[in-house]
Amino acid sequence: MFEQPEAEQLPEREAPGLQTIKELGQTVTPGGPLAEEMPFHCLTIIGQIEGHLVLPPRNKTTKYEHVIPQLVAIEQNPKIKGLLVVLNTVGGDIEAGLAIAEMLKTMTTPVVSLVLGGGHSIGAPIAVAADHSLISETATMTIHPIRLSGLVIGVPQTYEYLDKMQERVIRFIVQHSRIPEETLREMMFRTGELVRDVGTVLVGSEAVRAGLIDEVGGVGTALNRLSQLVAQREGGMH
Repeated sequence: MFEQPEAEQLPEREAPGLQTIKELGQTVTPGGPLAEEMPFHCLTIIGQIEGHLVLPPRNKTTKYEHVIPQLVAIEQNPKIKGLLVVLNTVGGDIEAGLAIAEMLKTMTTPVVSLVLGGGHSIGAPIAVAADHSLISETATMTIHPIRLSGLVIGVPQTYEYLDKMQERVIRFIVQHSRIPEETLREMMFRTGELVRDVGTVLVGSEAVRAGLIDEVGGVGTALNRLSQLVAQREGGMH
């Protein structure tokens, strides 16, 4: 007797939601099937912010080319009333981080940021770019000068470029938070607090007292603040 050949096992297709989590780290995409049910969109900035160079696959990254189109889609979608940006980042590409911060600052959609875990380095401009910023009690933010990795050409032009990049970061943070420029510079170039490094670590309420972040809070507070901003915006439009 001839044996019946076993049916070929076709690879199972992942549910769209699971695929979105894997690719973008979220369950709902702007304009997706579930977007209508959720008036607030959540965007996560985690790990290292990836810019012009692709980081090794073992690194947890936020890809610049994933974030920018999402922000454009959120701004264009009238059903999305507000944006919650959750940060737990070690920093990363300076230009990519500043570009994301500039996008957030220029959106008409109300934006609230929440620092969980950490909002280090170039994560600081992204956090303060929101209309209202929060930090959890145990979260930390590291303020330090710009660093370059890889080959650096030791000529005056390199140092001039670094200085200009540093000024861009300082100017953005000062313009979009309550921290005085002198305080920020002092924290950034402080020595002795970080081991083998220059800078300052701020934990929770310290970031609020310094004027960098607006208040200490969690997800519930962040969503309440976002609801208030949406109500103010809609009230002003009438």
